[in-house]
This record gives sequence, C-alpha cells and structure tokens, in this order.
Amino acid sequence: MHEIDAAYIAGLFDGEGSIYYKNTKRKRHDRPGKPTHNTWVIRMEIAMTDKSVLVWLHEILGCGKVGPRKVKPGCKPQWRWRCSYRDALYVCKVIWPFAHVKLDKIQKVIDHYSDVGPDNVIYLNNYKKEDNNVCQ
Repeated sequence: MHEIDAAYIAGLFDGEGSIYYKNTKRKRHDRPGKPTHNTWVIRMEIAMTDKSVLVWLHEILGCGKVGPRKVKPGCKPQWRWRCSYRDALYVCKVIWPFAHVKLDKIQKVIDHYSDVGPDNVIYLNNYKKEDNNVCQ
C-alpha cells in the first residue's frame, strides 16, 4: 500500500470513523444454562453516503465488509465499511503513523494484541493430550 493511501485512510477514519474497544459480558445462547463470559469486542467502522469511497477503502485494505446501514425514513441512504478483531489490528497498524484524533483507541487495539503471537496459541489437540480428563 502506498503511504499516500494510508494517510488518506487515516484522515478519512479520523473524520468519519469509529472504534469500539470494550470488555463486555456476552451470553452464549448455544450453551446449556446460557452462561455469560467476559469477551473483548474490537470493531472499526466508517459510515457515509458515498459508497464508492468505502468500496475503494475495502479494495485497498483487503479486509472488512461494505454494506448498507439502517437509516431513518426520508434520510439519504448510508453505507458502512466494518472490520473487527485481527483485521482491525491490521488497519490500526496501517493508519497509526498518520492518525491524530483517534490515536488513543488505535494504540489500545495495537497494545491489546501486542502480547499475542504464535507462541501464545493453544492448539486443542495438544490441550487434550495434556489433560485426558478434560474435553473427552
């Protein structure tokens, strides 16, 4: 990606974008008793009325999705580009050098994933071998 494109995306994101970074409780409806779990929700989005800009953004970044956004009747149609989790990390790393307004939240997303790497992955088969009483 060209540096100019990254700078333009950072400016677009500073003006029109939002970052949702929160540790929240979520219910697992597919589990018996519907227990709640603490879960991080990390999401980035840009909403606007010009679909072509968001399609260009999607093509340049190669991640996220573009789709219509619900609006009140009588309002101009809006479009939204959205990505989450690891895709959000990638976008944050791309725009970090050029961002100003949303730099705090961009840094939080980068810091959130800084401790996670190939060494921190737990493979289910290895986990099962370590403790035969679990996951049988």
